[in-house]
Amino acid sequence: MESEELESYRKAGSIAKKVREWSKSMVKPGAKIFDIAEKIESKIIENGAGLAFPVNVCINDVTAHYTPKYNDALTLSGNDVVSVDLGVHVDGFIADTAYSIDLGGKHGKLLETNKKALELVEGMIKPGVSVKDIGSSVYKLITDAGYKPIENLTGHEVKQYDLHAGMSIPNIPVPYDWKLEEGMVLAIEPFATDGYGRVVESRHANIYGFLESRPVRMPEARLLAKEVEARKKLPFAERWYAKKISPLKIPLAVQELIARNVIKTYPTLHEKEKGVVSQFENTMIVTKDGCEVIT
Repeated sequence: MESEELESYRKAGSIAKKVREWSKSMVKPGAKIFDIAEKIESKIIENGAGLAFPVNVCINDVTAHYTPKYNDALTLSGNDVVSVDLGVHVDGFIADTAYSIDLGGKHGKLLETNKKALELVEGMIKPGVSVKDIGSSVYKLITDAGYKPIENLTGHEVKQYDLHAGMSIPNIPVPYDWKLEEGMVLAIEPFATDGYGRVVESRHANIYGFLESRPVRMPEARLLAKEVEARKKLPFAERWYAKKISPLKIPLAVQELIARNVIKTYPTLHEKEKGVVSQFENTMIVTKDGCEVIT
């Protein structure tokens, strides 16, 4: 890895860690998820970095891909388990990190098990290690504690402007035997649940990604397409553009871009049996003898 790339990853990781820790005090009963997401995103930008993806604020069985809409009134209750997933990029080099908070105090063992699973993988990462062994180890730790990992969500390799690039890092036993290599950048994110252990897509999506430029009719759709094309492969939220495009027109513009295959959706994911889900995540660089956790 070139020294400039390494420094960009490290800077992104440092900002992500700083903002992650700063944000935890906002996760409390009565807080609006809109305010949490917007403040985290503003803090990332204030620190001189870009948004790798919209901040996810997921509650209980909502597992991933939930970011608030511009008029979202959803608030946290005193019984929620809340997972916050944030991403920072510096010149496209990404740091991805997440944490969960148990506001009701009823799921401490679940969260602690999840943290231990992340720490276990961090201790395993080095060149030549098989993702098969990682998945089996995470599965054993979480199931031995009486919970289940989410079988159809994985950690992922990241590359410049590409959040899900190349290798996936499973949280369950798998038949393939891919090996880690020095220089890989990995976002490791075991999920743990007291439910079935699988996520399903909802019919709703608040997060989108650019596919390719195509002709569109609505002026608002053309403007939105131009804005999001500049993000390359990095996901976006429609609320980001509510000051440039009328909030009443944004949904129509989004629908036209989806229909014309200019953008794709990232549907909100739920635990199949409505189990409570926990998520902890760090980004790390595979080094000669192990890994450097940058978040």
